[in-house]
Amino acid sequence: MTAKKIVLLILDGISDRPCPALNGQTPLQAADTPNLDRIAKQGICGIMDTIAPGIRPGSDTAHLSLLGYPPHEYYTGRGPLEAEGTGIHMEHGMIGVRANYATIGPDGLISDRRAGRIHDTAKLSRAIEEGVDLSAFHVTCTFRSGAGHRAALALKGDGLGSAVTSNDPKSTGLAPPLIEPLTGSPGDSQTSSVLNEFVRQSSEILADHHINRERKREGLLPANIVLLRGAGQMGHFEPFSTRYGMQGSVISAAALITGIGRVVGLTPVQVPGITGSVTTNLSGKVTAICRELKSQEFVLANIKGSDEAGHDGDPIQKRDFISRIDTAIAPLLALEGTLLVVCGDHSTPCSIRDHSADPVPLAILGDGVRIDRVAHFNEIACAEGGLTRISGGSLMPILTDLVDRAHKYGA
Repeated sequence: MTAKKIVLLILDGISDRPCPALNGQTPLQAADTPNLDRIAKQGICGIMDTIAPGIRPGSDTAHLSLLGYPPHEYYTGRGPLEAEGTGIHMEHGMIGVRANYATIGPDGLISDRRAGRIHDTAKLSRAIEEGVDLSAFHVTCTFRSGAGHRAALALKGDGLGSAVTSNDPKSTGLAPPLIEPLTGSPGDSQTSSVLNEFVRQSSEILADHHINRERKREGLLPANIVLLRGAGQMGHFEPFSTRYGMQGSVISAAALITGIGRVVGLTPVQVPGITGSVTTNLSGKVTAICRELKSQEFVLANIKGSDEAGHDGDPIQKRDFISRIDTAIAPLLALEGTLLVVCGDHSTPCSIRDHSADPVPLAILGDGVRIDRVAHFNEIACAEGGLTRISGGSLMPILTDLVDRAHKYGA
């Protein structure tokens, strides 16, 4: 038999380096993972450089590469993808910018870049979108909340550029700098002026918003400034259905991943209770995957909590969340006529609290795969698998071949 459908399950930031707190094991090695190990044992495994050896991938560039869209051709910055993920329709040429709600003190210094990891910021974003006026620049803006403290800004107007700096100091105890153009282009200069004015007006709106007054009364940090970064200009993406002849869905709490799915034509699926953190509704996400396969041929699903634990430098939390993932994905092993593909998008070692260039584990379970001798799903065991070491750009060609959708090269 030949599988006809594909589930691409990306365990965000799951791979790591040896952790002293885990007796020299990685969190993935130390976790209780009977289901992931079964996928490895009954499938074919390998390790993967999602971009190329030695290149630290962003989540954005990694996911583009895994979907078969070479980042050096398609990537213009994270902003447009994040904006799409919040529900903003990004037309060709629009400028998209990532945003964080943050806290700035009376001294003008950033005290928390995530405003106490604030959630439910939709009312704040609505007040900003309705209150900010950029008509003096002949520009309109759309501002929407993402997951947690995240949001996205989209600008529409003539003559805008995207090569601008950020007002995010990337650390607490520092003042947010003015946004500056990175080139001498009039478009970049225009955009930097527009963004600085957006920050000024939005700060005035946030300073007196009733949500922030309530947060102060409750001893919580106010979300009283918007930090902007990752500006980019919306480009053109060949539809996934045209590229591969398959219709598909995307399931993710992260606006970025939802946005990547949307720009290539995957249908976003809403799942109650998914947060992009270790508190996410894992069973709800797995149920949604199974439901989508009734009508779709391809499902991209992202689980992000392990990445968050890596960024927090918490190997115990990362290990325990991986064990929870393993329990939750059990129903996926019973799927028929489907390739189940499990991999990371990048490594997020607890020791450096950031992405690294270490390759990620990969396992493919389903009809037609050449089963190798690997019995465990982790960074070390998968390196001995039949797929050996591949690049992220090779994944979709391998998968389309396994579901008999590849085209012969030559006569």
